[in-house]
Amino acid sequence: MKTFCIDLNVCTGCHGCQLGCKDEHCGNCWLPYAAEQPDTGQFWMNVRQFERGKRPHVKVTYIPTPCQRCEDAPCMKAAKDGAMYRRDDGMPIIDPEKSKGQRQIVDACPYGAIFWNEELEIPQKCTGCAHLLDGADPMISVPRCFDNCPTGAIQWGEEDELDLEGAELLHPEYGTKSHVWYKGLPKKFVAGIVYDPVEKEIVEGAKCTLVGPSGSFTAMTDDMGDFWLRDLPEDDWTLTIEGLGRTKVIEVSTKTEDVGLGDIALD
Repeated sequence: MKTFCIDLNVCTGCHGCQLGCKDEHCGNCWLPYAAEQPDTGQFWMNVRQFERGKRPHVKVTYIPTPCQRCEDAPCMKAAKDGAMYRRDDGMPIIDPEKSKGQRQIVDACPYGAIFWNEELEIPQKCTGCAHLLDGADPMISVPRCFDNCPTGAIQWGEEDELDLEGAELLHPEYGTKSHVWYKGLPKKFVAGIVYDPVEKEIVEGAKCTLVGPSGSFTAMTDDMGDFWLRDLPEDDWTLTIEGLGRTKVIEVSTKTEDVGLGDIALD
């Protein structure tokens, strides 16, 4: 099975993959795999941006999201009259002619990776550039998103030959048995700046320990007084900060969001 492994640790959010997809499919009709993609309203390789935390502790994560190549694909179950089929390389394909009027195919995708073409009245999505894989262009025989990625964040190949160590699925809870892999999917964090309210100076080298049902995590404040506790499970925590012979205890939770505590007075 052919698939992608996308490393978010090196994705810069340049949108090169998204632009490459638009360039390949807008103004081009690649039947029998895909009709022309509209200029607006559809991103078959959609680079989604997530802003996490609170100022000044904010992180931005970019997650390129193509069709997830689901083994147990809800879209295929929703399709009628042979409107979808699966290629030998594992990619589900929407037949542009047989799928006319079948908007339920769009609604069935839990990843939001299928779009509705109002003009043609058909569902559309990433085809994995099936036309290129099958030789439509002698100069390129790989997906455009992979070819356009300047940082190597997108890897493409046989699933059993890709380096999938530490890789995860985007939403395993959906139960679709997807086959697009990600490295560096964002986990929760707790961050803050520790300062001495008496001297009005930041505190360097303070020990910050987070303890909860999921375990214990420790970080030290740097030369700017900052600390970051990263890759945390979603849980309730007790944060203990120790420095200057003082101790401060704060209750925090990462169950719903990342925690940016801002300035913390070690009083």
